[in-house]
Amino acid sequence: MANFLAQFQTIKNSCDHLVIAVEDVSDLWPIVKNGFEERLPLKRACLNNKTRNPVFVENLSAEFILTTDSRLRSRFPQEQSLFWFREPYATLVLVSCEDLDEFKTILKPRLKLIVQNDEREWFIVYVSKAQPNNDQATKMAKKVYAKLEVDFSSKKRERCCKFDLHCPEASFWEDLESKIVESVRNTLDRRVQFYEDEIRKLSEQRLMPVWNFCNFFILKESLAFMFEMAHLHEDSLREYDELELCYLETINITGKQRDFGGVDHGDDQAALLDPGRKSLTQIVQDDSFREFEFRQYLFACQSKLLFKLNRPFEVASRGFSFIISFSKALAMHENILPFCMREVWVITACMNLIDATASRYSEGLVALDIEKEFYRLQGDLYSLCRVKFMRLAYLIGYGTNIERSPANSASLSMLPWPKPVVWPLVPPDASSEVLAKEKIILETSPSAKHFGIQRKPLPLEPSVLLREANRRRASLSAGNMLEMFDSRQSAIDGSGSDVMSKTSPLPKVHASSMSRTNSTPGSFDSSIDRPMRLAEIYVASEHALCSTVSNPDLWKSFSSIEEFEQKYLELTKGAANNYHRSWWKRHGVVLDGEIAAVLFKHGNIDLAAKSYEKVSALYAGEGWQDLLAEVLPNLAECQKLLNDQAGYLSSCVRLLALDKSLFFTKERQAFQSEVIHLAHSKMEHPVPLDVSSLITFSGNPGPSLELCDGDPGTLSVTVWSGFPDDITLDSLSLTLVATYNADEGVEALRSSTAIVLNPGRNTITLAIPPQKPGSYVLGVLTGQIGNLRFRSHSFSKGGPADSDDFMSYEKPAKPILKVFKPRPLVDLAAAVSSALLINESQWVGIIVRPINYSLKGAVLHIDTGPGLKIEESNVIEMERYDDLSNSSIDMANGDGAHKDGSLSVKEFEQLILRDGQIEFPDWASKGTSILWIPVRAISDNLPRGSSSATPPRTSIVDGMRTIALKLEFGISHNQTFERTLAVHFTDPFHVSTRVADKCNDGTLLLQVILHSEVKATLIIYDAWLDLQDGFDHTGKGDGRPTSGFFPLVISPTSRAGILFSIRLGKTDAGANEAKALQSDSINIKYGISGNRTIGAHLPVTATDPVEEGANNLVFKSILVLQRPVLDPCMSVGFLPLPSDCLRVGQLVTMRWRVERLKDFEENEVSQANDEVLYEVKANTENWMIAGRKRGHVSLSTKQGSRIVISILCVPLIAGYVRPPQLVLPDADEANISSNPAGPHLQNLYFTSTNIVEIDGRRIFTGLHLFVVLSAMATNLVHRSRSRSLPRALAWASFLTRNISTSASLSASPTRSSFSLVKRLRPLVGAISAAGRVASARCFSTDATSSSLTDPKPDRSNKPRRKRTLLEGTDFKHWLVLMDRPEGEPTRDEIIDIYIKTLASVVGSEEEARMKIYSVSTRYYYGFGALVSEELRDKIKECPKVRFVVPDSYLDIENKDYGGEPFINGQAVPYDPKYHAEWLRNYPDLSRLGPTSGEPFIIGQAVPYDPNVLGRARLGMAYASVKLELNLLLIKQFVSYNLSLG
Repeated sequence: MANFLAQFQTIKNSCDHLVIAVEDVSDLWPIVKNGFEERLPLKRACLNNKTRNPVFVENLSAEFILTTDSRLRSRFPQEQSLFWFREPYATLVLVSCEDLDEFKTILKPRLKLIVQNDEREWFIVYVSKAQPNNDQATKMAKKVYAKLEVDFSSKKRERCCKFDLHCPEASFWEDLESKIVESVRNTLDRRVQFYEDEIRKLSEQRLMPVWNFCNFFILKESLAFMFEMAHLHEDSLREYDELELCYLETINITGKQRDFGGVDHGDDQAALLDPGRKSLTQIVQDDSFREFEFRQYLFACQSKLLFKLNRPFEVASRGFSFIISFSKALAMHENILPFCMREVWVITACMNLIDATASRYSEGLVALDIEKEFYRLQGDLYSLCRVKFMRLAYLIGYGTNIERSPANSASLSMLPWPKPVVWPLVPPDASSEVLAKEKIILETSPSAKHFGIQRKPLPLEPSVLLREANRRRASLSAGNMLEMFDSRQSAIDGSGSDVMSKTSPLPKVHASSMSRTNSTPGSFDSSIDRPMRLAEIYVASEHALCSTVSNPDLWKSFSSIEEFEQKYLELTKGAANNYHRSWWKRHGVVLDGEIAAVLFKHGNIDLAAKSYEKVSALYAGEGWQDLLAEVLPNLAECQKLLNDQAGYLSSCVRLLALDKSLFFTKERQAFQSEVIHLAHSKMEHPVPLDVSSLITFSGNPGPSLELCDGDPGTLSVTVWSGFPDDITLDSLSLTLVATYNADEGVEALRSSTAIVLNPGRNTITLAIPPQKPGSYVLGVLTGQIGNLRFRSHSFSKGGPADSDDFMSYEKPAKPILKVFKPRPLVDLAAAVSSALLINESQWVGIIVRPINYSLKGAVLHIDTGPGLKIEESNVIEMERYDDLSNSSIDMANGDGAHKDGSLSVKEFEQLILRDGQIEFPDWASKGTSILWIPVRAISDNLPRGSSSATPPRTSIVDGMRTIALKLEFGISHNQTFERTLAVHFTDPFHVSTRVADKCNDGTLLLQVILHSEVKATLIIYDAWLDLQDGFDHTGKGDGRPTSGFFPLVISPTSRAGILFSIRLGKTDAGANEAKALQSDSINIKYGISGNRTIGAHLPVTATDPVEEGANNLVFKSILVLQRPVLDPCMSVGFLPLPSDCLRVGQLVTMRWRVERLKDFEENEVSQANDEVLYEVKANTENWMIAGRKRGHVSLSTKQGSRIVISILCVPLIAGYVRPPQLVLPDADEANISSNPAGPHLQNLYFTSTNIVEIDGRRIFTGLHLFVVLSAMATNLVHRSRSRSLPRALAWASFLTRNISTSASLSASPTRSSFSLVKRLRPLVGAISAAGRVASARCFSTDATSSSLTDPKPDRSNKPRRKRTLLEGTDFKHWLVLMDRPEGEPTRDEIIDIYIKTLASVVGSEEEARMKIYSVSTRYYYGFGALVSEELRDKIKECPKVRFVVPDSYLDIENKDYGGEPFINGQAVPYDPKYHAEWLRNYPDLSRLGPTSGEPFIIGQAVPYDPNVLGRARLGMAYASVKLELNLLLIKQFVSYNLSLG
């Protein structure tokens, strides 16, 4: 098959459209040819692509060729199968016959013979020659055509069409085109299938040794070419893509050596868009093709298809990727290719792609993002071509003419030098060229930049050409190796690294200093071992490159420096312009800098300056200071040449603001000298200069300066100078901007003298005049240097990131000054919050804390309140106060003491109080200090003790004293601060007494308990009692306890006890009144050890106790002693409860027994007679009292008389509950005995037996039925309080629930129980709903088994909960109970209210009608609705809705919910039978009439006749089971609720 390769290419080049064969049976083609060919190309053809999907093709090219044409007749069978794509795609048979017999005998057999070939797609065109006015001929033609259709057409396909030669019909041409397209489509499908089968067979043999890629290529490209002829370019492109992948797999197979190609003359010019550059027979090699030519051929075919698809963007995209990948392949075979073949090929390929895609691209036809990406690709192609072009320029010695910019250096550093096997040699006759090159090299010196800036090596530089070239020589001489690395040659090497040191400039290299080895420049007869010099490398590379480059235009670009610069500028502009039109605008700006370098070199300074400005702005915005240091000097030089003083100054400042390491110190000093020189010269147009990047400022570290309204101050500002030397500022001003109003709060602070800024950090101080209240931040720093005015609005970034010196644009501006409104500038607080000793001299500490304000010369005025005086005999002390916790004192509490009560003292001074004033010393003006004032709190009342039975009731106000303070401070004492401090004084002890025991001989043991009231250690040295008449001392009779008790030490806030022995004495009835009014008292001699910084301490005049009894203090307190002592008159006891446990809701009788212990006459404790006043107290949340809570009972005055006080109670909650308590108000506590404690002190609990769990609740069976009723009723009562439900309704509802439950548990339910359930049907639903919210449980006697005490009760073994207890209660049918409508509405109006109420929830009245199944318009008002539980909750929120409860069957057998039926959105006519059950069950309510009152079922207290409702509810209870006790409870609850209204 590979032998047909030449013929295949010939056929492909000559055939570019489809062929339609014309079988001219009746010699009609010359007549109809013009008409038929005018219909070509086919305007809109529907063909099938490779995946058999229909595709509409516009302008399908085709050609009519007679079957007798030599182009169709001279083909061999093998050629027809191999090149099937060029065979006809349709056969058009032209016939004409005017006689029916002739058709049958001659034409028909001939046509049968023609169409017998099944491989051809054919159709017949019958041409009628009959004249329009010849009816007989017309009829005969119609008969013949009809016969023709019968013989050759079928139901599946119409193969005939009729063409009237003299008057053709318009529909004929459409019919003709459709038949041609149909034939082409069928033929194309058949041939695509054939090629796919053949290709699949070859693909399966691809890994076999005999596999031939040429055969695969012919089949694959035949298929692709056939798609191309059919204008199915997408399918054709896909075939070429698959062909390329298959070829790449083929060439990567190891073991086969193939020629790469590319060595022919002209191969340096890329053939990416010219598939016919070389014939396939020229590039074929064995069973495949050479890679160099074939890959370009495939890409050219792909590009041609993409251009036909009008997709130049994809050509550019694919082309750039192909150039990159193919360049790598060229690098792998560089040792066999001509010198610099890779670079030259890339240049030509890029230029061809750029020209082809740009010429075929039209703007506005694609999306914006695709357009931007297209220009980006164009820029990439220009950039790649430009870099390769620069590399070739470096090889021939033009490197010194290329700007050594960061962009160029980075591009060339990533581009390797050519790597031939052997570097080309210098031609023998090129000695003059070498001398010329050496002369150019020696005369070329690096151009010095402005300001004398020396070249520094960039981070990326091209490698040294001299080393690369000599490394690829055949051999090298060791003695000449040093010449390869000559520093002078490296310095002037156009492609080498800049190896100049930073400290010394490069000296100029003269021609006489050039050294040579083995030969002179004019002689080249030396050995090959001598390394090549740079000039020789240039000459050798130029000659080798000349033999490689075949494009005369490209070689012309290297003919001279001028031509090179022109081509270099063209490529750079092309790349920049395309980048500017794409998303990559920054690349375009960078390349503008390269253009600017060329423009500056040729004297176009204005355009160069504009380009440099754009590049500088880009580098500055990105923060690329290294790159900015390369561009800014060039911009400054342009501006200086243009006499742009403002721009030149700005560039100098920007150079100074760059990182110091980028320039030498001398260079930065040169920048500064230029700035100062221009500042002191006369500028024609002086403009303010922005030095924000050079001079920055910030506030000093620490808090903001705080001033008061009207106070002046000084502000310290840190200024960072970026100048290398000192610079003098003639003036400097700083604006302060108020944060609350940027328009009005601008204040300027000006320096009065010149300021010299040193390099680095400087601190300047500016005077602040009085400012308005508010917060101020730093604004703009302005100043003047000579005639130059500058400004800076940048914050300093000189400090660390976590310091105040570091500022960034992201950080909010820190306020530098805060001016407060009139406020307290100082705080006065009490140093100690604990109590001091009353009636003793004590130190009172006052903490004086200035709040960022000086108290120099401050005067404090002191005025004590009533009951407090200053001890003027003692001096006032002031000392430094140091808060060790470094935390501010709580101003509200005034607590200045530490937790341990310690204060650190640094400085001390004694002051004198003059006329109630104290003047502060100077050392106290800044820091916090404490002022100690000796005071005495005076109290004339003796403290009174308490008994153990009655706890003490003391008030902190009793010992409170006040000190009024007024502090005057400020420059002229215009600031004042006033505060009144409260100081707490107290007695050292609080005394309480307790009779511990009474002996047989009448001796009483009196325990006196001393409670310490101060934060100090108290030492008791002695104590004695003074007793009133009726009590006597025992023992010695001096009233003292055992001396072994003393000294007794009492710690702060602790207590101690002293035991005294006394006895009852005889009372003298004739004693005077003064003796009777005397009180018992205790006297205590004590000492105190405390610290004034903590609380109570030794009196000011006293010294520290050295011996026992020295400077002792005496404390006296009144005691509470009363007769009789431990001699009760009455005994109160709680009688036992019934044997069975208490139940919630069950009436229980609480009984207390009261008994006389002694005769009334002997123990006269009350002025009353034989009546005793009692009172029962109970928690109303836990108990309900049914009887009188307070009253009198008769109790005989004789000893042993008894009485029992009883009261009815009902427990309301379950669990451990405190029982009611009995109180005797008229009897003193000491006269009542309750020992031993009765059961009333124990908790109340409940027991249960025979527990059954139904619906998630534990209930009792049998006799315990009403226990459940009571428990669940109480549960609803508590829940009803939160829902504002009447308590009577709650009880009635749960009564119904439990009666029905009892009925359901019974084996044979009674009629009365079910009757009650029916009567309270709506309430039964309410019970069922409430049961789902919370469940009431009964608990056992053991507290640990109660679910109330168990936080995680185990319910894993409980039976699954049922949802309902009544038939029909499915929680989908809900009974909505509503308020009675106002006025006298009709039945329809009431139903309309129901519908609108439900419609407000479901959304429409129609849907509401369909969800209502019953209504009630008499006796009670409501309706039944079939809704979800979620909608139920929403219905509750509707106006006039009282309750929404689950509905249940009124008639279980018929499953009827009762009420007035509401069917299909309409209420049935009213019938009294719907309320017959109601009237029968409630005869008392029937007299009220259907609209005269609301029944209790609505849940509202009936306002008409409470007795009627009471009887009705009691009647309901009697109609249920016979539980008299339960009925009594219900009656009490109903009467109680009705009595409350």
